[in-house]
Amino acid sequence: MINSSQIVDIIKNYDIKNINIGVLGSHSALEVMDGAVDESIRTVCICQKGRETPYLRFKRLSNNVLILDKFIDMINPEFQKKLRNLNVLMISHRSFSVYIGYDNIENNFLIPIFGNRHLLRAEERTAPKNQYYLLSKSKIKHPQLHKPQDISGPSIVKVQEAKRKLERAFFFVNSYNDYLQKTETKIKNGLISRIDLESAIIEEYIIGTYFNFNFFYSPLRNDLEFLGIERRLQTNLNDFTTSLTAKQQLELDIELQNIEIGHTPASIRESMLEKVFELGDKFVNTVNQEYPPGLIGPFSLQSIVTKDLDIYVYDVSFRVPGNPILSTTSPYTKYYYGTTFGVGRRIAMEIKEAISSDRIKDIVT
Repeated sequence: MINSSQIVDIIKNYDIKNINIGVLGSHSALEVMDGAVDESIRTVCICQKGRETPYLRFKRLSNNVLILDKFIDMINPEFQKKLRNLNVLMISHRSFSVYIGYDNIENNFLIPIFGNRHLLRAEERTAPKNQYYLLSKSKIKHPQLHKPQDISGPSIVKVQEAKRKLERAFFFVNSYNDYLQKTETKIKNGLISRIDLESAIIEEYIIGTYFNFNFFYSPLRNDLEFLGIERRLQTNLNDFTTSLTAKQQLELDIELQNIEIGHTPASIRESMLEKVFELGDKFVNTVNQEYPPGLIGPFSLQSIVTKDLDIYVYDVSFRVPGNPILSTTSPYTKYYYGTTFGVGRRIAMEIKEAISSDRIKDIVT
């Protein structure tokens, strides 16, 4: 496992005044690079052949576009040497975790990563000290977990898609028989596999309004910031449920897949902000104890607010949570800094502060 002394040794050989922010060309790369450029930091975008077009067309954002046959080729020692020669600090996002893999990130990727590389795995519900463990330890409410035979009301099944490993095939069930029928249909149609179903998670379905609460923890300032809220657009769910009447929906036999395809902004009423900050503070305190050196940078608590104004967290992101909409719509960053910006710029600001205060080793692993 890569340890802190190895990363510190690499940083010692970096030209800190000429840092490049590196990002895998997928998920939230544009947001990350936009924030870097706004803070006058150079960028490196690592693309997979055939998926480089956006990163070449938005010419302002990337100083270097490096194209590989496959994302996993980033692990090649010669390519890693090239990144180190460019003084790259890597930014993690969901695609980075999926395509490079936790084992490689923790053991083979000898590039400084902004944030805690050993925390990324906790996002997976099958990991030992996973997000459920951390939420429970924080005394934060989350949906109860069910075994298939215990389903007795509205529940959501979270399972990996069979073909697209970046996507999770969420679907709703009401009973054990409903679960059996729907899983068999989805396996038959090739949407999920029987093997992946064995590690699926079944949660109670909480009725309420969902908010993705996006935070940023700065170890340099020992401070938690609430950056803002966004919500997800999902195909083929959102416009199906908003453009058709209930009668029309019942008449159509359409498989809903809940695939995230976009984002919309949101805010929350001011009297709820105390609960939002309490939520973030409790989570940071727990993670800092359980996963030293703790939280570094952005994380998201994807939540449901019930009619009783209780907050239930149903998912956690321990890295850049693909939400570019914050950069133009969040009033909360303006309350802190007098201007509206997103997660990418906040990361770049932290890196600049670490460089100027000679504390870069405190924000990378």
